[in-house]
Amino acid sequence: MFSKFRNLIFKIDPETAHNLAIKSLKLNFVRNIFDENKKDPMFETKLFGKKLDNPIGLAAGFDKNAEVYNSIFDLGFGFIEVGTVTPLKQYGNPKPRIFRLIEDQALINRLGFNNLGAENISSRIRFNRPKGLLGVNLGPNKDTQNRLNDYLVGFRAFYDLVDYITINISSPNTENLREFHEEKKFDELMTLIFNEKEKLNSDIPIVVKLSPDIKEENIEKITSILTNYKVKAVIISNTTEGNRENLKNISKHQKGGLSGKPLEKKSNLLINKFYTFLNGKIDIIGVGGIDSGKSAYDKFLAGASFLQLYTGMVYQGPNIVSKIKKELKQILIDKNVKNFKEIIGKNKN
Repeated sequence: MFSKFRNLIFKIDPETAHNLAIKSLKLNFVRNIFDENKKDPMFETKLFGKKLDNPIGLAAGFDKNAEVYNSIFDLGFGFIEVGTVTPLKQYGNPKPRIFRLIEDQALINRLGFNNLGAENISSRIRFNRPKGLLGVNLGPNKDTQNRLNDYLVGFRAFYDLVDYITINISSPNTENLREFHEEKKFDELMTLIFNEKEKLNSDIPIVVKLSPDIKEENIEKITSILTNYKVKAVIISNTTEGNRENLKNISKHQKGGLSGKPLEKKSNLLINKFYTFLNGKIDIIGVGGIDSGKSAYDKFLAGASFLQLYTGMVYQGPNIVSKIKKELKQILIDKNVKNFKEIIGKNKN
């Protein structure tokens, strides 16, 4: 069905199309997806101690303001992450700020954490309890005087509402945000977050979302801090500022973060490096270029225990989880694998 409408949808400005998708989900125009592999033991798993029907999640960026997460669960996602949420409402960067690179199966965005703010979004979740595992992605306001405190404000707003909190230090669209990848600054941020968690007597799992553009020499340092603080999972990775040289679309030089197929190999390589250093101590949520059973399979081989996608749904449509599971199941059957967890990290370097 989606393939019939895709050409029409792609004639619409990407941000307008996204807003229409949110409205359609609010009005339940996107019906439950038929999934012949629902509750298939081949995909059942646990994340943060909670059972999931499958390990495929929706990445932050789609449901920024926590408007339609329960409708999205009906599309078959195992878990959902809303946001990025900042303490105060902000417009984000000037439009246009999303670009489709159709020939490359990619997007470039420079949205800049546009959202309605922590108070508004936390109220929505409080009065519309999620029917599946829900996380929130936190970031600082663009014009804040204290980025460290912004993360704490976000933490206080959501620690008793959601199943996990992601600390986003990796968006390329908030100036200098990626400086938190530096050892001293990252350690300072983690100290504050975990002190706040202890102060509030909270056991909420903390997740960190990393950049794909990390320098090789920083991987071991970041890994050490992640394990020292017993971070529960790491998301690898956010969008990239690079990887433009082989793109075909004329929008390839637009400023912003590149997502989709061009990010796939870069993401897989980074996942594999972190998998080696982490040695099973922290779960990896793999992101980047997932749009098929084969791309999901490759992420698991690289070392991801869970997946997130967004751009893949833009190009493949709302039935993408069902599609991935159907294709992945056939790959696993052909290789005599009974559960996807058996292949995690099997191509370890």
